[in-house]
Amino acid sequence: MNRAEQAVEYKHNGNNCCQAVLMAYADVLQVPVEVLRQAGAAFGTGMGCMEATCGALCGAQMVLGMVKYQGKPVLSDAREVYRIFAEKCGATLCCELKGLKTGKMICSCDDCVRHGVEAVEAYVKDEGKGNFAYGTDVIV
Repeated sequence: MNRAEQAVEYKHNGNNCCQAVLMAYADVLQVPVEVLRQAGAAFGTGMGCMEATCGALCGAQMVLGMVKYQGKPVLSDAREVYRIFAEKCGATLCCELKGLKTGKMICSCDDCVRHGVEAVEAYVKDEGKGNFAYGTDVIV
């Protein structure tokens, strides 16, 4: 099973979109799944309970920070992850993705989770395993 589908499986097993994306990278981040579940717990139904940024995008950005940040800004990479996600999903706000005001969903949660993984995957592959050391104060 590829990482995007693994994330969807996490979503189907009671985790929110942010948790699902984060948990799919537990091996790369070398962080226990339960810690990633806790980190993403407040991003269910997006930030602000569907009012703001999609949880899957939040999770993708967290993964980016954990694999790329080594004392230098990662904002240009974060902008690109955002752009890729927006292009694939058609929006970045949960309420727009789910069509709360229009009545027309433009991207399902499963697809948002897939696209969150896809948006950050190239950065993870570029950096490889082990840039983030859980339980330490030092990025290795």
